[in-house]
Amino acid sequence: MTIVNTQDPEVPKASSREWLGLAVLALPCLLYSMDLTVLNLAVPKLSAALQPTGSELLWIVDIYGFVLAGALIPMGVLGDRFGRRRLLMIGAAAFGCASVLAAFAPSVETLIAARALLGLAAATLAPSTLSLLRCMFLDPKQRTFAIGVWIASFSAGGTIGPLVGGVLLQFFWWGSVFLINVPVMLLLLVIGPRLLPEFRNPQAGRPDISSAAFCIAAVLTLIYGIKRIAEHGTDWTAATSIVASLLIGAVFLRRQRRLTEPFIDLDLFRTPAFSAALAINIVGFFVAFGSFLLIAQYFQLVIGLSPLVAGLWSAPSGVAFVAGAMLTPRIVNHVRPPRLIAICFVVAAMGFGLLTQTGTEHDLAVVATAYVLFSIALAPVFTLASDLIVSTAPPERAGAAAGISEMSSELGGALGIALLGSMVTMIYRGAMTGAVGGNLPGEAVEAARGTLAGALSMAEALHEPLGAALIHASRSAFVEAFQAAALASTAIALIAAAATALFLDRQPQPGPDIPAMSKGTAS
Repeated sequence: MTIVNTQDPEVPKASSREWLGLAVLALPCLLYSMDLTVLNLAVPKLSAALQPTGSELLWIVDIYGFVLAGALIPMGVLGDRFGRRRLLMIGAAAFGCASVLAAFAPSVETLIAARALLGLAAATLAPSTLSLLRCMFLDPKQRTFAIGVWIASFSAGGTIGPLVGGVLLQFFWWGSVFLINVPVMLLLLVIGPRLLPEFRNPQAGRPDISSAAFCIAAVLTLIYGIKRIAEHGTDWTAATSIVASLLIGAVFLRRQRRLTEPFIDLDLFRTPAFSAALAINIVGFFVAFGSFLLIAQYFQLVIGLSPLVAGLWSAPSGVAFVAGAMLTPRIVNHVRPPRLIAICFVVAAMGFGLLTQTGTEHDLAVVATAYVLFSIALAPVFTLASDLIVSTAPPERAGAAAGISEMSSELGGALGIALLGSMVTMIYRGAMTGAVGGNLPGEAVEAARGTLAGALSMAEALHEPLGAALIHASRSAFVEAFQAAALASTAIALIAAAATALFLDRQPQPGPDIPAMSKGTAS
C-alpha cells in the first residue's frame, strides 16, 4: 500500500472555525437517527388519537425510511451542483416545518404526508454533512477524527432518541416527539451560515431529472421488496418489486453511459478502493442491523425484559459504538486503515460467536457483552469505510459519494434484517413443527409456528401444563434460530476480514487534496 505522509506541511490544518462547524454538523445527524426510532414509542398514543388502520399504521412508521432511502443519492448529487451548505439549510428548514406538521397532524393522511416530507428533508442531511466534512478537513488524520464524530452522532441519536421520546410521552401528547426537532433545526439555520463554508462543483451542468427519477424508483422498489421479504416472507409482491428495481436500475445505468454529463459518474465505481469500501459498509450494516433486531427480540421475548429495561441493557452498546468511533483516529496512528478494518471484523466475529452460546436461561450478561463487543468493533469499520468512500471520490463529487455511502448503509441494513430474519423464521418454524403436538388446539399450533410473540401470546390463554410447555418449546426454537443467525454473522464477518486483508490492503490510500470550490462562496 502507498503510505501517505499525513504530516505534509502543505496540507492546511483545520482551524477553530472548522471544529465549531463539526459540532454544528453533528446536530442534524442526531435528529436523522432519532426520527428513525422515536415514533415507535408513540404508536400506542397515536393509534388511540388518530385510529389508523393496520395498513395506515405501517405507512406512518415506514414512509420516513422509504423516502429517505430513495432520495439519498439524488440529494447528494444536488448538493454537488447547487451547494452543499445551501442544500443543508433548505433541508433543515423543511425538516423543521415538516416536524411541526407531523406534531399537529389532524388526520392519518396528513401524518403520512408529513412523515414523507421528513424523509425527503432528512435525505439532504447525511450527504450534505459528510461531503462538507470531506472539504472542511483536508488533513487525513483530522478528517478521520471528524468522520468518527459524524458516525458517533448517529449512534448517539439512536441511543438517546427512545429515552427522550419516552420522557416526552410520559407528560405530553404523541406529537411532542416531533417538536424536539424544531429548536435544533432553528439553531442550525442561525449558526450554520456563520460557521459552515459553501462548496459546489462550479463546472457542473443542470441535473438530469429523468435520471433522478429512475434512481429514486430503483432504490425505493428494491428497499420495499427487501422489507416485504422481512415482514411477510418471499411472495409475488416482493419478487415483482425486486425485479422491477433491477430493470429500472438497468435503464438508469444505460442512460448514464449515454449522457454527456451523467447524473452519477460511474467512473467512481471503477476505483477499486471506492467499490471495496462500499462493499465493506454493506457487509458491516448487514450483520449489525440483523443482530440489533434479533437481540431486541431476545431481550424481551426470551429473557422477558420490559421494553424500558431492554432499552437500558442496549444502551451500553450505543456507548461502545460512540467510543469505537472516537478511538478510531488514535488507532490509525499505529495501524493502517485496511488492516484495522480486518482486525475489527475479527473482533466483531468474536462478539457474534459469543451469541451462539446463549440459551433459554437468563443469559443477559452474555448477550449484553456480545452486543458491546461487536458494536465497539464495527464502529471503526463504518468510520473508515465512510472516510475511504468520500476520500477516493473527486472533491467536486463528494456529495454524490456521500449519498452513495448512506445508500449502501440503508441497503446493508435492509438486507441484514430481511435475510437473517428470514433465516430465523425458517429455522424457528422447522423447530416448532416437531415441538408442538396434537394436545394443542389447531389455532394454537398455527400461532406457535408463526412467531415467538404469537406463541407466547397463545400460551397465556392455555391451561397448565400446556401453556408452560408451549413457552419452553417456542423459546427453545427461537434460541436455536438465534444461534444459527449468530453463526452466519460470525462467518460473514470472518470472510469480510479475510477479503479486506487480501484486497483492500493492497490498494493505494488516498491522500489530501484541495477541493473544488465555487467562486466567492467559501466564507
